[in-house]
Amino acid sequence: MHYQSPISPGISWYETTIDDRIEYPALDGSRSADVVIVGGGFTGLSAAVHLASAGVDVVLLEAWRFGDGASGRNGGQLGTGQRAWAEDLEAQYGFTRAKALFDLAEDAKAHLLEFAGTHRIDIEYVPGQMSVVHKKRYLKDYQRHAELMATRFGYPHIHYMDANETAERLGSTRYLGGTYDKGTGHIQPMKLVVGTAKAAAQAGAHLYENTKVTSIKSENGRVIVTTPFGNVTAAKGLIAVNAYGGNLEPISASHVMPIRSFIGATVPLADDSPVLPGGESVDDSRFVVRYFRRSKDGRLLFGGREAYTADNPLDISTHIRRQIAEIYPALANVEITQAWGGSVGITLPRQPFVREVMPNVISAGGYSGHGVMLSNFVGKLYAETVAGNRDRLKLLEELKIPAFPGGRKFRAPLLFLALSWYALVDRI
Repeated sequence: MHYQSPISPGISWYETTIDDRIEYPALDGSRSADVVIVGGGFTGLSAAVHLASAGVDVVLLEAWRFGDGASGRNGGQLGTGQRAWAEDLEAQYGFTRAKALFDLAEDAKAHLLEFAGTHRIDIEYVPGQMSVVHKKRYLKDYQRHAELMATRFGYPHIHYMDANETAERLGSTRYLGGTYDKGTGHIQPMKLVVGTAKAAAQAGAHLYENTKVTSIKSENGRVIVTTPFGNVTAAKGLIAVNAYGGNLEPISASHVMPIRSFIGATVPLADDSPVLPGGESVDDSRFVVRYFRRSKDGRLLFGGREAYTADNPLDISTHIRRQIAEIYPALANVEITQAWGGSVGITLPRQPFVREVMPNVISAGGYSGHGVMLSNFVGKLYAETVAGNRDRLKLLEELKIPAFPGGRKFRAPLLFLALSWYALVDRI
C-alpha cells in the first residue's frame, strides 16, 4: 500500500515508482541552529543542502513528508525564463532588468541539471518542450516571441511551429501552432525531492518531517520557531511553505494564494502511438493551462483541471479523461491508473514572491506553476544570501508583487470569481 499524502489528494504515479523514499524523524526537543527553514519542498531542501555544504548549522522542519506538496506532485516541466515572457517583463521593468531576470532563470535551469548530475540523482530528464496555441488570435504573439528570444534575449533554442509541424509533433490536430524549445525539458520531480533530501542529510543538515510549525517570530535578534515537539532558535530563518502556509505568516499569506491542480496518468501507450512521438512536454495557451508529457515507461501524464478552493473533486479521473479526449479522441476511454492533485502557490502577476517579512526572516514562494527550476534555485540564492551575497536574490525581492485584494476574508472568493472568468474566456 502506497503512502497517501494527508494534504494532497490521490497517490501520484511518481510515488508508485520510488522505493527509496526515506522517512525522516520528527523534532524531539528544543534546539538552536544558525538557520531554521520551514518547509521541505524544493526551496527548503535546496537551501538546506547548500547551507550545510558551506558548513552552516541548519535545521529544516516539514509539517508532513518531503514531497507531499507541489514539489513532489507537479507536472515536471522546467520551462524557459520566468513564468512571464521576457518581453512582457521588459514592458514592466525595462530591458536591463528583464534580461537579468531571464538570465537568472536560465542559470536556474543549468543549476538544476548540474546539481542532479553531481549528486547522481536520476531525474529522468527528457529534452524538448512545446507551447501550443488553442486560439488563432494568439499565433502572432507566439511567432514574435520566438523571434525575440533569439534576437533580443540571446536564446536561439526556440522556433515557431506552424499547424503542420505542431500536429506532427503532438500527434493531434487540436492546436493551431506554437513554439518548440529544444533548450529545456521535463523531469520526474519526486526523484529530485528524494535525492535533494538525501544530499542535504549527507551534507549535515538536520531534517525533520511530521513537525508542524505553529508560529514563527523574530525578537531580540533571534528567530524563534515553535512546534508541538519543541522550539528552534536561530540567527536566520527561511519560510518556504509556498501554497501550504495557511496563516503561519500574514504577509506571505496575503501575497501567495493556493489553487488546486490535478494530473492523471494513463496506462502505458503502445510503442507506435502517435501521441508525442518525440517525448517532449507540452503546455498550451489557455489561462487554465493544460500541460502533458509522456513518462519514461510510455504513459501520458496529463494535467489540466484546476480548482480555486481547497476542496478536492470526488473523481479526478473523469475530468482529466475528458480533457485528454478533446486533444486525443482515440484515448476517450483510456484507463487512468493514477490521478492526483496538489496546491500551486500563485501571485497576482504570476511572478515569484521573495521578501524579508520580519527581521532576519525571508519568505519565498508564489512560483505560479513555474517552480520546478526556480524554486530549487531560490534555495541556492538564499544560501548565497546567508553567506553575504544577496545580489541575485535581490532581483526577485525587488519584483512588484501586490497583495491579493479583499483581505483575509474576501481574497479567496474574489480570486475564485476572477479565475472562473478567465476559464470562461478560454472557451470563447
